[in-house]
Amino acid sequence: MSRPTARVLAMLELLQAGGQRTVGDLAARLGVDERTVRRYAEHLADLGIPVQAQRGRYGGYRLSPGYKLPPLMLTDDEAVAVVLGLRAAERAGLATTDHSATASALAKVSRVLPRSLGQRLDSLLSSARFTTPARTGSPAGADTLLDLAWAVQARRTVVIDYTAWDGQESQRELDLYGLVFHSGRWYATGHDHGRDEVRTFRLDRIASVRQGDGSHDGSYVVPADFDATVQVVSGIAAVGWSHEVAVVLRTTLAAASERLPPSVGRLGEHLDGVLLQTRVEHLDGMARMLAGLGWDFEVITPDALREEVLALSERLRAGAVRGAGTTAGPRRS
Repeated sequence: MSRPTARVLAMLELLQAGGQRTVGDLAARLGVDERTVRRYAEHLADLGIPVQAQRGRYGGYRLSPGYKLPPLMLTDDEAVAVVLGLRAAERAGLATTDHSATASALAKVSRVLPRSLGQRLDSLLSSARFTTPARTGSPAGADTLLDLAWAVQARRTVVIDYTAWDGQESQRELDLYGLVFHSGRWYATGHDHGRDEVRTFRLDRIASVRQGDGSHDGSYVVPADFDATVQVVSGIAAVGWSHEVAVVLRTTLAAASERLPPSVGRLGEHLDGVLLQTRVEHLDGMARMLAGLGWDFEVITPDALREEVLALSERLRAGAVRGAGTTAGPRRS
């Protein structure tokens, strides 16, 4: 939903509370100027909402007496889907910086549902328990998320003000390729003009978004083989780990993609199979993972990983031959 549309609906919500509201009050509540409020009122009238205007110094708007929006018609299954979807989004960290948005949305849905269904949903929310903890942290701003989503869809270059993990602030000009929600946070990925490479940015570290100078608008093309999810997840997985790893897996790319999630690393075509590139902190764990896949493989780098694979093979061999040649039998007295 675009921001103008959201504000038109917000104005309708204010008018539904009853009584007349001045143009100045509506403008302040909606964060727009008075001229925009008048345009919103015309929009509501075009939609068939009976908005009455009062002229004069203290003029404003009100809904015709007795007017009520038709009730929200949802089946039980639809209502459960909406309510649980809102609650799941809140727990997953999908909520924006307006922490009250989910609660107010749930309240609005509850107000227009039949009383019996609303009571049953209240019982569901009060009794439901979740095995996964709620995500915490700094959520992305709604304006930032919507502006970037528009840029991705329209292929419009944007400029962002960004604060890196070390506190360094910078401006980045980006051709945005996609948005990804991962582990409770939103990320944007695309071509960074200044670095001349594909980079990933956390939305909660973006202070502002504005359109670029227009020289690139609508002209850039997202690479055909680009996968925003793989780019973001594999990039996050590689940050900070000590060892850079490259291994050729003797299998097909389809089989490797099915077995290995993007968080493991990047997968690519290779003459001898599939090239797995990643970074890890513990090489012994990487050796165990490779052994567990069940495919033949060749370690390209680092040499220390080969040593870990050899050490693991010796331990496995020792375990297999330990006690070989002995048979269990009844003890003689």
